[in-house]
Amino acid sequence: MSLGPIMCDLRGLQLEDDEREMLMHPHIGGVILFTRNYESPEQLEALTASIHELRQPHLLIAVDHEGGRVQRFREGFSRLPACELIGCLLSEDAKTVAEQAGWLMAAELLATGIDLSFAPVLDVGGKTSQVIGDRAFHTDPEQISLLAKVYIRGMKEAGMTAVGKHFPGHGSVVEDSHVAIPYDRRSFEDIKMHDLIPFERMINSGLSGLMPAHVIYTEIDDKPAGFSAVWLKHILRKQMGYQGTIFSDDLSMAGAEVMGDYPQRAEAALNAGCDMVLACNNQPGAVAILEKADIKDNIESQSRLIRMHGQFNMSLDKLKQTGLWKQRSEVVSRLEKEPELNLGDDAI
Repeated sequence: MSLGPIMCDLRGLQLEDDEREMLMHPHIGGVILFTRNYESPEQLEALTASIHELRQPHLLIAVDHEGGRVQRFREGFSRLPACELIGCLLSEDAKTVAEQAGWLMAAELLATGIDLSFAPVLDVGGKTSQVIGDRAFHTDPEQISLLAKVYIRGMKEAGMTAVGKHFPGHGSVVEDSHVAIPYDRRSFEDIKMHDLIPFERMINSGLSGLMPAHVIYTEIDDKPAGFSAVWLKHILRKQMGYQGTIFSDDLSMAGAEVMGDYPQRAEAALNAGCDMVLACNNQPGAVAILEKADIKDNIESQSRLIRMHGQFNMSLDKLKQTGLWKQRSEVVSRLEKEPELNLGDDAI
């Protein structure tokens, strides 16, 4: 059975019978986990194993695990710093910590059966967007590019592909697309010379996955980027030459409501160029997609999704016994506890 283009979520700590049935639907290709799905590393390993054993190739299992405010699993996992804390370090220290943080995040998730984290954030930081805020590495697009590149290198070393977000940039709008419909009224040239820079740099470096923003860039298209063929097929695929996997942002967010009901949102995102759409925090909505959306097989998307599987090498207990984990966990956790250390006037 191939991987379908829908990623759904679960209600609790273990699979329920109706959820097992849903995950066997041919249009399902992945599962995203949240804090409600986590109790302990042992419980998480049992949950991911029960999902993986359902199908071959196994369903993708994803999570938002950036660090700082956005870390779904905490007890039993290393406390990861917000990316902004890394960007505040002196240049060489920042690159070292970014690479080690990327490795640590990915290694611990892989050890518990998680295929991928929707990270890193490639948005430009600053005071404009509170929802991005300290999730961004920096306010300078070039410095974001430098840190994201080594962060992704650390993820790759651990065995995980990266998913950069939120294309073409969420950091320059005030509204939070979780609760509102943001409008960015800048010209394409202004976006290209600022927010697009980290995405362009990472695409040229071989970025495997990407997630577009639920933001309407009014001078380019009247649809949010994740539902826009102009952004995804013309600009991203053709102009920028991106060959990786495109995941939609959550279809339950307010920024997606302009596209209609759940089946209409899923159809619009897939037709615009997304390879997989996320239907989270509304299981009736996900079921409606499976029952009513007109979803066609896409061999190219299936091929891209297969490449997003993680490399599982050891359990979390065994990982924590390695010298590499001990060394990198110490470095990263020290930054989280003492962010004022190593700051300087030439911080990147």
